[in-house]
Amino acid sequence: MTTAPTTATHRGHPLSGGLFAIVLVLPGLALLAAVVLYPLVSSLVTAFFEQSLVAPGRTFVGFDNLRSVLDAEFWPLLRQTLVFTAGTTLVPFVVGFGLALALNTRIRGRAILRGALLFPWLVPAVVTSFLWLWIFNANYGVANGLLEALGVIDEPRAWLSRPGTAMAAVIIAKTWASFPWMMVMLLAGLQTVPPELHEAAQVDGAGTVRRFRSVTLPHLRGIIGLVLLLELIWNFQHFDTIYVMTGGGPAGTTETFAVAVYDTFYKGHDLGRAGAIGLLWMVLLLVLVVVYLRVVDREERS
Repeated sequence: MTTAPTTATHRGHPLSGGLFAIVLVLPGLALLAAVVLYPLVSSLVTAFFEQSLVAPGRTFVGFDNLRSVLDAEFWPLLRQTLVFTAGTTLVPFVVGFGLALALNTRIRGRAILRGALLFPWLVPAVVTSFLWLWIFNANYGVANGLLEALGVIDEPRAWLSRPGTAMAAVIIAKTWASFPWMMVMLLAGLQTVPPELHEAAQVDGAGTVRRFRSVTLPHLRGIIGLVLLLELIWNFQHFDTIYVMTGGGPAGTTETFAVAVYDTFYKGHDLGRAGAIGLLWMVLLLVLVVVYLRVVDREERS
């Protein structure tokens, strides 16, 4: 009598939920470590060495690079970075908020306007920078032609070559690229304001300005704070517009931390000094990030 052979099936141990999650996260963590963490740690360590991009070897110098940067260019860089950051945050905020308020009304063609006003945001930053570089050109720029036609100026001006106007020109260019994002975020916030609140305030005799101050602004306080903080963080590390339009000039009057790190590394070939500037720059950025996280946490709790 023969019996049919039996086959035993062997099953592996199933992965627990936590272990399975770790397996899924590992490729992303490896990519993050290779692309972000290793270059970041390496550049921060370089701040404590004297090292050249064109010569082999390096020498440990401790805090000498940091002291040298703090004694020389740190404060001018901080001042110019803050001016650029404040200008490119507040000006597009005002423009974006005004347009968001207008588009939140029953204005004719608002759907078309919403799409058209997003165009500057869709253009790559380098393309935008070259566009405004042409607009402010001293010889054939549109800005000079328009202002001469209006009688504002008598002769062409070299806007990007004058210390008094170069930063303003860069802020205008960055504003053109930034206001659509702020407009969209603020418009989304405006559309969440319950119309019943405005109706009740109007019944109580509140005018347009009073309703804006008493109803709209308090309701948008959270989104305004987040938009401003995010824009501050992005602008504090912005590079493209400044480098394309002025390269940090004239005479370093538009040089920010981002431009200084690039120039020190690739033009000055001084890796240690570039790392020191980057380290101080990162500490300042961390302050903004901590403030942002605290604001987000407070909004979530409320």
